[in-house]
Amino acid sequence: MSYDIEMKKRNLVVANWKMNPESLEEAKKIFNAIRNSAKGLKNADVIVCPPFTYLQPFSKLDFPKNVFLGAQNVFGETKGAFTGEISAGMVKNLGANFSIVGHSERRAMGETNEIVRKKVQIAFNTNLMPILCIGEKERDKDGNHLEFIKNQIKECLTGLSKKDLVGIHIAYEPIWAIGKSYKEAMSPTDIHETVLFIKKSFGELFGRDTADSLRILYGGSVEAENASEIVRLGNIDGFLVGHASLVPSQFSAILKAADIKK
Repeated sequence: MSYDIEMKKRNLVVANWKMNPESLEEAKKIFNAIRNSAKGLKNADVIVCPPFTYLQPFSKLDFPKNVFLGAQNVFGETKGAFTGEISAGMVKNLGANFSIVGHSERRAMGETNEIVRKKVQIAFNTNLMPILCIGEKERDKDGNHLEFIKNQIKECLTGLSKKDLVGIHIAYEPIWAIGKSYKEAMSPTDIHETVLFIKKSFGELFGRDTADSLRILYGGSVEAENASEIVRLGNIDGFLVGHASLVPSQFSAILKAADIKK
């Protein structure tokens, strides 16, 4: 199933299941619930990123036209003696069209911006759309966190071709907000301001047309209770959702919140 990146007028919601659930039976139950919720959406697309082991069985199922598969990670080489790793080509052959790259949890395991850049490039080379994760560990009054974000963008993407950068997907995930309740999460106003900064940085680094083509998703304690307000005020193109994507009732509410005409 292919994905047309020109479908920019639709919001995008990415479900990052992380290392859950334990069984294929439970995974199919959650996936079926997401498929049913997605059928009624008119203005939003859904990408489900399950553990690698579930990609192949999911690829055999029927999909609504607005549901796609993605991976949670790819390796930075195409093939070779890399025990335990999975290449972008393998992921693509399992039916995925997207891959999360540079998630904060991967960075915490030691991934550097240079490693992430290689993964982004290989994903593009394999016709796999990367969803590049960026985000600061903490915010400060002097604005150093903004320079941290800009440096992540620069080091993760410098050297890529212009044709790849046009239409790239960015997931802004402030690390300090992950795992908190919606009441403690980042405010829609602050999200809006940070999105403007990300677009400004892209314009300065890679050109105005690249900045104008960005799709920026927000992740960081996205729940049913705050999703609508973030969509309305946050200046975003959708969400990267973690734990709530495993709870069908919560994820359905988030999808409904994202299902607005842009």
